Parts: sequence; C-alpha cells; structure tokens
Amino acid sequence: MRHHFGDLLDREGGYWTVVPNRERYAYRIGDVPAGSPEITIVTIGKGDVNWSRALTLPNLEELTLHEPTPEQLLAVRGLRTVKRLRITHARPRNLDFIGSMDGIEELVLEYVSGFNDLGPLQGLKRLRALHIENLRRVSDFSGLAGVTNLKYLAVYGTTDWKQPIADFEFLRGLPQLEVLAMWEVICRAPYPAFLPALSLGNLKKVRVHGSYFATEEYALLEEGLKGVEGTDWGPYRTVAYSHPELPHDDVRAHLPEEVIRSNHPEVTVRYDGRRTIEDPDSRWIEFTGKAARRFKASSADVEAKCRAQSERYSSMKEEARALISSRQAG
Repeated sequence: MRHHFGDLLDREGGYWTVVPNRERYAYRIGDVPAGSPEITIVTIGKGDVNWSRALTLPNLEELTLHEPTPEQLLAVRGLRTVKRLRITHARPRNLDFIGSMDGIEELVLEYVSGFNDLGPLQGLKRLRALHIENLRRVSDFSGLAGVTNLKYLAVYGTTDWKQPIADFEFLRGLPQLEVLAMWEVICRAPYPAFLPALSLGNLKKVRVHGSYFATEEYALLEEGLKGVEGTDWGPYRTVAYSHPELPHDDVRAHLPEEVIRSNHPEVTVRYDGRRTIEDPDSRWIEFTGKAARRFKASSADVEAKCRAQSERYSSMKEEARALISSRQAG
C-alpha cells in the first residue's frame, strides 16, 4: 500500500506545526539558492539534482526526505537547526543519523522499513511529538523509553498490514506523554498488557479503536485512566459502513471546517476535503474487543444482546478495579 499523503496528525493541542503531508511538494528544493537565509522549509528526495543545497541553508527548520537516497540520509545528520523532520519511503539500516540531529522537536517516520531499533531516538532530548507509520521491521518499542520529553506518540499500521507491538512496557519510560494514538496495530502480549499505561500521569487523550485488543484491556483502561479523553469505549459501539458525500445544496457542505467540528459532529471532513455523513441503513452494533461479535442495528434481538454484553463488560471493569487496587496496595 503506497502512502496516502493524507494528514493523519492530530493538530489539536499544538503538538504539531509541520506542514500537512499533501503540501510537501510546495517546498521542493528546486532552484533554491545555496545559503539562502529566507528558506526555513524544504523537501528533498532522490530526484532532486540540487538537494545538497539544503545542507547550506542557515535557518532551515523543517525538512522532508521523500524517497531519499542513502547518501541523503547520511548527509542530513549534521543539520542542527532542523526542528521538524519527516521521512517517507526509506530503508536506512539504523536511525543513528537522526539521533545526532538534537534540535528535532517533531518527527514523522512513514514507511521507513530498514531498521529495527528505535534506541537512537533517545538522543533527541527536545522531541515532543512522534508519528510512526508502517515500520515493517519494528515490533520492539522499548527504544522509546527514555525519550522523556515526548508528549505525543502515534503508532500506525495500514489497512493491509497491522503494526506489531511486542508489549507496552516502554510507556513507563514516557513520563510526559499527553496523547497516545494507535491505528491498525496488533499486540499479542497477555492481559493486562496495558497496565504500564496507567503510569502515565500526564495523559490527556487516547485514540485507539475498540477492535484491536482483548475486551478486558479496554475495561482496564477505562478504569485506570478515568477522565482521559477517548477512554470511554463502553461495551459496544454503533458503526455505519456507508458514508455518502453531502449534496451540494446542503449548507453543511460549504461551512468552514472549524464550524463543522464545533456544531456538526454528524459530519466528517475527509483528508481530501469531502464532507460525508452516515447512512442510517448501514449501521451495525459492534461489541468492544478484538474479534468481538457484531449485529445489524435493525436486528430484532439486538437490544437483548447489548444488555448481555453490558453485563459482561461491567464484570470485566470490576475485575480491573480489583487488579488496580491490588497493584497499588503492593
């Protein structure tokens, strides 16, 4: 699956200032003069003849490496002014070159598949936001423990390949984390795999779909992270599988995006700008948890099944409370 160039970064909270993915080509190095003090953002890749001019820009703050060559990856390690770095479609053997770029505050790694050790990122003492997407050789995330100023972490797979995560012990080494986001991921660690997440005293938001982990894990997070946004999965959810685009004569199709977010939660703004809304006839009830059951929302016995699931989920939450209490007492 090739990269979609959609902007998957959560822009709320001020964690990200890097330009949206789809705007990267507007900053291609092209004929930018060597040493130009006006240039602060640039994109380079294997097709750029003048790519080395990026190394001469005294005020360069943001760099995108799009399908970079090995030579380009090694050359940027000396750039100390760069605060925002995005790397897409690359196969470096290791991340040592990033570890020496100690000015980085925001880092995006998309489809970077040649390495398996995240340890070099511990050298980025100013790193506050990290988005990892489709790292084919990474499953051990223990190298992130020690990136002590990290506030935002997103670990993403894709619809055709789930990002493996060996366990969540590394979360204990991220004391400042405020946002934890995961999409299309898989973890085979046994329950209670998410126990380390309960140590995140500064956590404000969790973005995790309700179908990735065992149902007990969600009950544990609900009990252990009360008050954290996004930890209210509950025993089941209603999902629509059809989202038609709003017709042109619908006023919501033309409202500013910020107005849509504030006043029209029923409308979704896609990364390409399309406005869509749920088709009520396509709604299903999905139980929380990996491989959990689902039923058509219009099924005759759906209410009884939902009640039974709610009772099971309540029991799981009760067990989670007991587990948390016993760990705190110990």
